Amino acid sequence: MHQWMRKSGTIVNHFKSLLLVTNNLSSWRSYSFVKRSQFAASFAHNLPVADRDFINSSTHFCPRRFESVKSEKMANNVDDNQALELPEGKVKFTPKLRFISETADERECCYRVLDENGNQISSSNYVEYREAGVLLWRGFTIQEFANQCFSNKADYGKGRQMPIHYGSNKHNYVTVASTVATQLPQAVGAAYSLKMEKQDACAIAYVGDGGTSEGDFHAALNFAAVTDAPVIFFCRNNGWAISTPTSDQFRSDGVVVKGRAYGVRSIRVDGNDALAVYSAVHAARDMAIREQRPILIEALTYRVGHHSTSDDSTKYRPVKEIEWWKMEQDPVTRFRNWMENNSWWSDKAESEARNSARKQILHAIQEAEKVDKPPVADIFTDVYDSPPSHLCEQEKLLREAIKRHPQDYPSDVPL
Repeated sequence: MHQWMRKSGTIVNHFKSLLLVTNNLSSWRSYSFVKRSQFAASFAHNLPVADRDFINSSTHFCPRRFESVKSEKMANNVDDNQALELPEGKVKFTPKLRFISETADERECCYRVLDENGNQISSSNYVEYREAGVLLWRGFTIQEFANQCFSNKADYGKGRQMPIHYGSNKHNYVTVASTVATQLPQAVGAAYSLKMEKQDACAIAYVGDGGTSEGDFHAALNFAAVTDAPVIFFCRNNGWAISTPTSDQFRSDGVVVKGRAYGVRSIRVDGNDALAVYSAVHAARDMAIREQRPILIEALTYRVGHHSTSDDSTKYRPVKEIEWWKMEQDPVTRFRNWMENNSWWSDKAESEARNSARKQILHAIQEAEKVDKPPVADIFTDVYDSPPSHLCEQEKLLREAIKRHPQDYPSDVPL
């Protein structure tokens, strides 16, 4: 383009006059940062006030950015004949130089059914390691949970997974992986398979706010959008990825707006409102199956506990903040209040349920401890139909090592 412009002095002079450039075009390369800033200022001088302010303003990076950054509204006064039909759709033209702002005027709304006191406002499985409730609801027993945590012979993973990394073919619950967000593109693949087989079903994948910073999240959303896969992405945004707050993870309005960028229908819900979450997932499942499309749900909540037993969250957030969320925004208390308001629950029922659950768990633990461990051979099975030579060699070396150093290996694991 540079060579073409040099061939036409008239065009060059006209272009220079439009840009208010009085120097030779070639001198642009030698402009310092200050000179270029001066150029931008002079250029902005002839623009409308709104555009001038947008160009001259600096970018603000802070957790409260939504209070200070205002978006520019795109002009929509262009006739339909001033548009170009591209493969992805019609795009209108505008004579105004406008950038799309990095944020909207207001944050996306958050759907809710119950208020903080449990009063109803209106009438209205690819997983991570925090979705045990989904598996419990599907019929996985307390004893099966205990068997997995103790890695005994009754564990469906045969002791090869970390504790709480459950999985069940019977319940369509793919085994949990420790690697963050890898389940998302896998769920899209499963959903696309359901679509090809014309099944009346969809896949759902759960992820935390930290997982949305992984490349797999973005790949999965794009993969799902272009294939119209019937999959639900459920993100529980609890504000913290271990010790990293969401303000250090992304500058967008949470996670929900990322769906639009990939062409995925999205909704934000109050993650502490059980009825809102149920309603949103129920509607999302219906749309995913009936319309054959992906759906993104962002559930806003707060992690009142530590990330793990090795984490002390008071080192990076105030204790008062934790206590406020625990006491004022507890989702269990809110749901209980709603049930009590409808005369479906009481203090007596609460006490009986807690005592019963405690007895069931203690009994399951005692039973799981009695069951034998899986044999050493199970370490090398269930991947290949016929074990390859290198795995056979590894098994042989392991058995020899156990015989030489029996004191270093658990005695309750059969050889």
